[in-house]
Amino acid sequence: MSVRALGDGIREGRISPVALAEGYLERAKTIGARLNAFVTVTSELAMKQARQAEAEIKAGRYRGPLHGVPYAVKDLVAVKGYPTTWGAKPYAHQSFDYDATVIERLNEAGAVLLGKAAMIELAGGLGYSSGDASLTGPARNPWNPDCWTCGSSSGSGAIVSAGLAPWALGSDTRGSILCPSSWCGVSGLRPSFGRVSRYGSMAIAYSMDKLGPMARTADDCALVLNVIGGHDPKDHDSVESTAKVFSYKETEPGGAPLRVGRLTNVFARKDSEAERAIDEAAKVFQQAGATVEECEFPDGPFEEAAELTILMEAASAFEHLVQSGDCKGLTDPLGQINGYASEQFSVIDYLHVQRVRTMLQKMADSMFDKYSVLISASQPTTAQPLHAKDEDDPAARRSKRSGGGGFHMDRRAPDGVSSLCGLPAISIPCGFSKAKLPYGMQIMGRALEDATVLKAARLYQTHTEWHLQHPSLS
Repeated sequence: MSVRALGDGIREGRISPVALAEGYLERAKTIGARLNAFVTVTSELAMKQARQAEAEIKAGRYRGPLHGVPYAVKDLVAVKGYPTTWGAKPYAHQSFDYDATVIERLNEAGAVLLGKAAMIELAGGLGYSSGDASLTGPARNPWNPDCWTCGSSSGSGAIVSAGLAPWALGSDTRGSILCPSSWCGVSGLRPSFGRVSRYGSMAIAYSMDKLGPMARTADDCALVLNVIGGHDPKDHDSVESTAKVFSYKETEPGGAPLRVGRLTNVFARKDSEAERAIDEAAKVFQQAGATVEECEFPDGPFEEAAELTILMEAASAFEHLVQSGDCKGLTDPLGQINGYASEQFSVIDYLHVQRVRTMLQKMADSMFDKYSVLISASQPTTAQPLHAKDEDDPAARRSKRSGGGGFHMDRRAPDGVSSLCGLPAISIPCGFSKAKLPYGMQIMGRALEDATVLKAARLYQTHTEWHLQHPSLS
C-alpha cells in the first residue's frame, strides 16, 4: 500500500500502527534478509514509536499523513543510539549521540522507523566497481534477485520495491536515488539542492549531496518532502526560507497545461525498448493535455564537471580515511586507492571546474524558459546482473569512480546533468522489458521547481498503472 493509503487507514482507525509495524518488521527479518536490504532493523524503536502513534491518534492528537506510517532510512543518516555504518567496514561500529535533522522532522511527524537501509560503502564516495562493495553484501533486486538494485541507495530501492516499508530515505550525489528507483520499479525523488537538510548525514560532495524519498508513488514522495523539506540553519547549503517554498498543493495535477520537452540526445548507448517506453509516456502526457516536443539538451562537459567535482570534494570529505591508510579496509579495490589519486588535484583544478559548472548551470536553466519539465529514460537499461561475465557485459561498466549512478561516464546522462546543476528530478516506473524488469522515466525541472516535477509525475501516474505493479515474492 502507498503512504497515502496507509495514512488514510490509520487516521480513520482502520489500520493499527502497532500491527502495521509488526507486519513490516517480520518482512524485514525474512524477505529483507534474503535481499540484503537492511543493515540494522530498529525493532525496539519501531514498536515504541508505533505504540506512541496509536495512543496519540486514539486520543485525537493526529499529526498528519505520516503519523504511524513506517519507513527506512539509508545508513548514512544519523539516528541517535543506533549504528550508522556508512556501508563500510571501517565504520561498522560507528554511532552518533544525536539525530539528523530529517530524523527530527520525521519524529515530529510521528513516523515509525523500521531500520537502516543497506548501501554501497561510503555511498560510492571513493569509487566502486560492483554491487558487492557493501558492508552487508550486494542488495538484490526484488524483480530478479540475480540482478543488482543499482546506485548507492541500493538497500532503499530493494526495501520499497519488495514492500518491506512503504517508503525509504535515500541520498543522491550523481544518480543514487534515480538509478535504484528506475531498476527497482519505484518512484524516487531527488529534490533541488538545498531543499532538504543534510545535517547529520555523511558527506561525499558538499556542493552536490541531496537527501530524498523513494516510495510507491510520486504523491507519496510529495507527502514526505512536505515534511522533511525546508530551511535548516545547521546546513550551510540549506535553501533560505525566503526562497521558493515547497507547497504540496502545487503538486496536484490541473491548471495550465504542462510544456514537456522529450530529450532525444541523452545516453550514448540506448535500449530500444527503453526508448519506446519513453515515447509511449510522451503520448500519455499529450492525451492528458500537456504539450510535448522533442528537444536536445545543450552540449557540454556536464558529466566531466560532475565527476571532477565529486572526486575533489570526496578527497576532502574522506581526508582522514585516506591519509590514515584506513581506506585499505574498504571492500572494493577501487575505493582502497581512488582517494590517493583524487588528492593530486589542485585548488586551481577545482576553481576551473567550478567556473565551467556555473556556465553549464546557466545552459541547463535556459531549457526551462521553454519547457515546464524535461523527460527521458532514467537509465539506458533495466537492472543488470550482479556479477559481470566479461567487459562487454553492461554490468562490467559500472561506475569506476564516485557518486554511484551505476554506469560509466556518459556526457549527457540526465542524472549527471541534473545532479551537477542542483535540479529536482524524479524517476517513476514507465514500463517493463521482455525479461519483466522495470524501466524508469526521469522527469527533470528547474531548480527549486520541485512541485512542478512532482505535478508532472502525478499527472502521468493518474493515467497509468506501472507504479501499481509489484514483484512476486514468497
